[in-house]
Amino acid sequence: MQLHSTANAPNTHLSAGPQFLRRMIPVAIAAGLFAIAGLSLSGTPAASAKQNSQGSDGNPVCTLATLQGRYLFAESGVLLPPAFGVTTPTLAADAGFHTFNGDGTGTDTVTFRIGGNIVLENVAAPTFYTVNADCTGKLTVLNGPSFDLFIAPDGTEFASISTAPAGNYPASINRRVARK
Repeated sequence: MQLHSTANAPNTHLSAGPQFLRRMIPVAIAAGLFAIAGLSLSGTPAASAKQNSQGSDGNPVCTLATLQGRYLFAESGVLLPPAFGVTTPTLAADAGFHTFNGDGTGTDTVTFRIGGNIVLENVAAPTFYTVNADCTGKLTVLNGPSFDLFIAPDGTEFASISTAPAGNYPASINRRVARK
């Protein structure tokens, strides 16, 4: 680089000569490569997280932590004998919420009506659940019914269908309404 000055002008300015340009081009290329490498590495954690939530076949993968928070439910239908002690087909309904802790445990709070009688009112019961990588799972209420689960990969909702006791009717879509 050369410094040019004229005696008649108080201004000085820089100009790049051929030697300066020959030295700066490799430096500029190296700086550009470092910048590209830095941008590529900054995307790596997000890409890794996305890969961790997908199987090798590209399908989403679920874990116990997929179900976390409070999910509302409400169901109505006909109980068939011998579910819950009924001897004839009987109208029934329930409503409440599931609270999943993200570790296979939780609590159901439920009001349950059989025929015209409320048999449970705002009762909290411990639950246990499993979640498979393919986003299916099972939910069991301690000393109560069991359900198969079909879970949205992002955990915002799941479908459930009763598997026990025999004659229990419910199937529903459950939506998360809170993360805790």
